[in-house]
Amino acid sequence: MLKEELDLRTLDDDTISEDCSRTSDAAEAWWFLFIAGDMIVMERGGVISVPLAANPTALGLQGGREWHLGTLDGHRCYGAEIGINMPIPDGMAAWGLRDLYEHLDKSHHRIAMKASHMIEWDRTTGFCSRCGTETRRAEGVVAKECPACGFLMFPRLSPAVIVLIERDNKLLLARARRFKADVYSVLAGFVEPGETLEETVRREIEEEVGIRVKNIRYFGSQPWPFPDSLMIGFTAEYESGEIRIEEEEIVDAGWFEPDSLPNIPGKISIARQLIDWFIEGKSKGASKTPL
Repeated sequence: MLKEELDLRTLDDDTISEDCSRTSDAAEAWWFLFIAGDMIVMERGGVISVPLAANPTALGLQGGREWHLGTLDGHRCYGAEIGINMPIPDGMAAWGLRDLYEHLDKSHHRIAMKASHMIEWDRTTGFCSRCGTETRRAEGVVAKECPACGFLMFPRLSPAVIVLIERDNKLLLARARRFKADVYSVLAGFVEPGETLEETVRREIEEEVGIRVKNIRYFGSQPWPFPDSLMIGFTAEYESGEIRIEEEEIVDAGWFEPDSLPNIPGKISIARQLIDWFIEGKSKGASKTPL
């Protein structure tokens, strides 16, 4: 079984060749297959699982761009994109990654998140951002290379902070305009050039809800491939100011007690981990120390 640290052996940074010759091996591999952003899984007897096969053709599918992701339980793992018009065979279905969180084991879901990120990055880096020439895969490193000017494009990561703010045994939650459902969450925002993470925390909080915070502490992090974020979690304490929402981004915000929360995010997200951490700490009479 995969170690908790997800020691996927990806860290050999081995990618399959352009002609996909690795996929012709007889050995079965885990296939993390995506079609229009959703992942194709096996559905048998009410059980959902990642396909295990020699290649996509053995599953009745034709793969496009593919990446080797590492090994799990002695099997190689590959991410691959399926053509949008490709019919999905019987016994298989396409699911969103958020929905699959409750149905796949932790190891498979984390690899699926990486596969989604890699495929989207590969799809959007077909041409050099410096000179416009069509790119190719670089050798010996996970990157796209321009054959004309030599520019290397590595998988993109967009760092973002996400912060739980506490005041008098209450936490600050907000409903963002981008949320499709009536969900309240902790505040988040992308890091800007030249900023430290702590500076981003202070700026984002003041911009979005008009308050100042103190005692900023690291909580944990989470890859979030929708499409390419790295969420960096913090906790903080209220310092001063009154809530004044930035109406272009925030619909509503307020202080909530642990036993009277609005709708909150699902368990897949670090936002929910922060909220659960706060609730658990209050149920024991005092907040725990962040990780």
